[in-house]
Amino acid sequence: MFSLKDKIAVITGGGSGIGKAIAVLFGQRGAKVHIIDLAADAAQLVVEEIQNSGGAATYHQVDISKQQLVVDVFNEIGNPDILVNNAGIAHIGKADTTAEADFDRVMNVNVKGAYNCLFAAIPLMKLKGGGVILNTASIAATVGITDRFAYSTSKGAIFSMTLSVARDYLHDNIRCNSISPARVHTPFVDGFIAKNYPGKEAEIFEKLSKSQPIGRMAKPEEVASLALYLCSDEAAFITGCDYLLDGGFTRINN
Repeated sequence: MFSLKDKIAVITGGGSGIGKAIAVLFGQRGAKVHIIDLAADAAQLVVEEIQNSGGAATYHQVDISKQQLVVDVFNEIGNPDILVNNAGIAHIGKADTTAEADFDRVMNVNVKGAYNCLFAAIPLMKLKGGGVILNTASIAATVGITDRFAYSTSKGAIFSMTLSVARDYLHDNIRCNSISPARVHTPFVDGFIAKNYPGKEAEIFEKLSKSQPIGRMAKPEEVASLALYLCSDEAAFITGCDYLLDGGFTRINN
């Protein structure tokens, strides 16, 4: 079950965190993994990890906010079976404290970047007779999160984008779903805490962990396992769905 043997999988933001976990697992399950990321050193290490385990992987350094660059790299890769729109950035701020430049930066990566990959991948999937698209949304798409105005806005767009794509390409045999994680323990989280709460790292980490009713953050590998299922043939009857992976955050009160 859950084999991705010889399927071409494109994963944006595959150089670290959730994207890395998805790339490594997909490689283990037989996919030919293509990582799109700006962080060359980190992404190359992931490629080497997959290759050293007997898998196939390639890295492409592309700014996903630039449409022509994205189209060019997808044409280079060939017709993908799977697209995981995972790349994203965060920002701390409310509506009246978020600078225009910061808002634009988040939108360009999180929303326009995902759109650019859809724009490039979908015609190629149609030529191949179908495919699977998985978008990384967030609980911030549907739950109010303090000081995350731009980020929440971007993830709301991803949530709606998923439904639109699922509806539009039903008859092209293209499925589209999204995953909405709560906090996931990644290097990004550690860096965020260190930057914004120097000297209080342990205290803030504990606080953020306990904000999930289950009492901890998710592991990237747990998100990857759900991604594997949704991108596998075993999930062939699932499209237009968003999956909460939040330790009870959304629907269970502490």
